[in-house]
Amino acid sequence: MTKGLRWLVVTAIVTMLAACSTGTRIPPTTSPPIAGSPPPVLGPLTGSLAHPKSRWVPVAWSELPGFNDDATHEGWDAMVSNCARPNAAFAPLCQDVRRLAIADADAQRQWMTERLQPYRVESLAGQSEGQLTSYYEPVYEASRQPTAQFNVPIHATPVGLVPKRPWFTREQIETLPEAQAALRGRVIAWMADPVDAMMLHIQGSGRLRLTEPDGRQHTVRVAFAATNEQPYRSIQQWLINQGAGRVSRWPDDTKAWVAQNPQRVSQLMWSNPRYVFFREETLSDVDAAFGPRGAQGVPLTAGRSIAVDRDSIPYGTPVWLTSPGPSVQLQKLVVAQDTGSAILGAVRADYFAGTGLEAGKLAATVNQPLRLWALWPK
Repeated sequence: MTKGLRWLVVTAIVTMLAACSTGTRIPPTTSPPIAGSPPPVLGPLTGSLAHPKSRWVPVAWSELPGFNDDATHEGWDAMVSNCARPNAAFAPLCQDVRRLAIADADAQRQWMTERLQPYRVESLAGQSEGQLTSYYEPVYEASRQPTAQFNVPIHATPVGLVPKRPWFTREQIETLPEAQAALRGRVIAWMADPVDAMMLHIQGSGRLRLTEPDGRQHTVRVAFAATNEQPYRSIQQWLINQGAGRVSRWPDDTKAWVAQNPQRVSQLMWSNPRYVFFREETLSDVDAAFGPRGAQGVPLTAGRSIAVDRDSIPYGTPVWLTSPGPSVQLQKLVVAQDTGSAILGAVRADYFAGTGLEAGKLAATVNQPLRLWALWPK
């Protein structure tokens, strides 16, 4: 993003969130000015914060690898976005966060060290190393009406779906008259490739370059709305269990297998009973600069938002993330703003890589060690 575009986007977001803050359940409080403020007097770093799946151990800022080297201002968009729906602990800090949106990285780091306390995130057994994976927002061609080429439906939530109650499996959705009756009239758009449609289901949201019946073309976002509450199963693992050859390059190897085994495509897709339903959203210029809304309810920021297990880290928590690996070396500020069915455990995160093909290529390769530090208000 160019500096000028970033300025416009940040300005728009700050203005929007400032307006949205009216009526916030916990109103912002005025914080002391940063310039000339003495650092607060802290007691010894003892004790820990307990969560259902993790233990937070207080540490000094010097423990955070690369803290002084991160381009913190690049992560501040996620901090500002976070203030649209802050958790109770962070709501009083949002006035400062918005004010610092145009500050430099040094000023932002100074504020963090004065107002936040880092905690090393560990499992209840004391394990501080976990796993980092990555996800992204795909972009696909689609048609509003079915055609010979575009014949894979993307559905809105069906009539009569009850939250948290298992509904028809993927196979039943495609074969049972009663399931199809519940989905009649609920097709948002039609895609051309069943593997791409599966990828959209796995990522949970995406953009569709949509062709309307009158020939008009425009881009919309399809965001996660609900699932059929069936378990997720990896179609790649199914291919491995079937004795398929190389399936490490997702989705290329899977598409190659489909091309060689067209008669088994349904069997492959049905191996994953989980089915995702979507809602269509318009895409303004500001919306297009950010990712979809995560589980916290705020837009995700490429390279600065992560999905977590909320029983380990609450939504809206700034986190220092470090992850060395062959795909990417990360030491940076991120914010916990999303979740996922496979993102479970104390030290576990899914890194939002961004939108489009290049982000997808990165996301497909990330599976590497992870350490996390939660940054919590003092």
